[in-house]
Amino acid sequence: MVEIVTVYPGADGESRIFDVTTDQFAEIVKHIGEGPTRLNQNQSPSVDDYHNASRVQYVVHLEGISEIEVADGTTKSLHPGDVLIAQDTTGHGHITRGVGEGARISMAVPLEEGPCSRRGDIFGIGHSPRID
Repeated sequence: MVEIVTVYPGADGESRIFDVTTDQFAEIVKHIGEGPTRLNQNQSPSVDDYHNASRVQYVVHLEGISEIEVADGTTKSLHPGDVLIAQDTTGHGHITRGVGEGARISMAVPLEEGPCSRRGDIFGIGHSPRID
C-alpha cells in the first residue's frame, strides 16, 4: 500500500507530519507550481539534519528507503512508490535519513505555494490537523 505523508510547519515553528489519503493527494496534484521537476539521487546511509524544504513540492520515492523525522520524534519510513508532500519551507524543519545501502532516487514536483499550503491546510481540502 502506498503511503502519502505531508510535513508542514505548525504555528509554533515546529514541523508536523501526518498521513494524506489518496483522494486528498488527487486534489493536491491539481496545484502544480512553477519550476523544474527534479530527479534526485543520493547514497545511503545518510543523514540530512534539520532542514527546511527548498520549496513546496511533492516527492515520489522511486528507489531506496528514506526516513523523515520531526521535532516531536514522529518518524515515517518512505519506500518506493511512497510520496512526501514537503510544505515546511519555514520553521525548524525536519530530518531526512537514507536507510540501508545504495542509491536513493526520488522525483520532486513543485506545488503552488499559497495561504493554504503555508497553513498546513493541504490546499484547502478540509483536513487541517494543526496544533496551533
